[in-house]
Amino acid sequence: MDLFNIFSIFSFLFGLSLGSFLNVCIYRIPRDISILNPPSHCPDCKNRIRWYDNIPLLSYALLRGRCRDCKAYISIRYPVVELLEGTFSLSLFLRFGISIYYPLYLYFVSALIVITFIDLDFQIIPDILSISGIILGLLSSLIFLKHLSWHSSLLGILFGGGGLFLVATAYELLTKTQGMGGGDIKLFAMIGAWMGWRPLPFIILIASILGLIVAIIYLLAEKRGFRTRIPFGPFLSIGAILYLFFERQLIFFYLNLIHLL
Repeated sequence: MDLFNIFSIFSFLFGLSLGSFLNVCIYRIPRDISILNPPSHCPDCKNRIRWYDNIPLLSYALLRGRCRDCKAYISIRYPVVELLEGTFSLSLFLRFGISIYYPLYLYFVSALIVITFIDLDFQIIPDILSISGIILGLLSSLIFLKHLSWHSSLLGILFGGGGLFLVATAYELLTKTQGMGGGDIKLFAMIGAWMGWRPLPFIILIASILGLIVAIIYLLAEKRGFRTRIPFGPFLSIGAILYLFFERQLIFFYLNLIHLL
């Protein structure tokens, strides 16, 4: 086995392990619990999770999705997050190799994963994630990211956050109801900090299309009115990740679509 394959396997396994930590963040940050202490424990019986019951993917399968002690169900979210993080870690390594871009964008994608699942569960996006992401994105453009200038990052923050703020304000004035929360605005500013201003129209279009599809499906299934609240943050995160990995394909698709229209 050559060195490249060894590093590829390691990047996937590292991502799985990191995904286990992301699950801790997803559970604890919105509940205002330290992500370091206490050690991992079952939320139902409070018993500490043994190391061999905390192996990414494998332990969930062996335990059949239940706590060893109290037999309470373990959310399917745990292996899903681990598998997502492992897949993204491998994908980023295959794209960037052993370079500073790999850990930086792994942080960015990891933050988007944590934000997505917190927003799905609580319909909030904690400032500690979005604000720190904005700062780190701008600093990375200043120091590390050669393909992203600091002024493009700054414009991404201004256009992302400012543009979404104007849309949210206009919606509230017209409908007299809150449509988009401040968390979504700061999240889009964070995405702009890491990706610059140019991808933002593509990302917001992807997010809007996905959000509309999910909203229609949800409304048809639940047979509820349009008062049903669906968080927009996950769609922004998905749009950013799709653009990060499929930039050329998306641009080519949009250009062809415009040509057809």
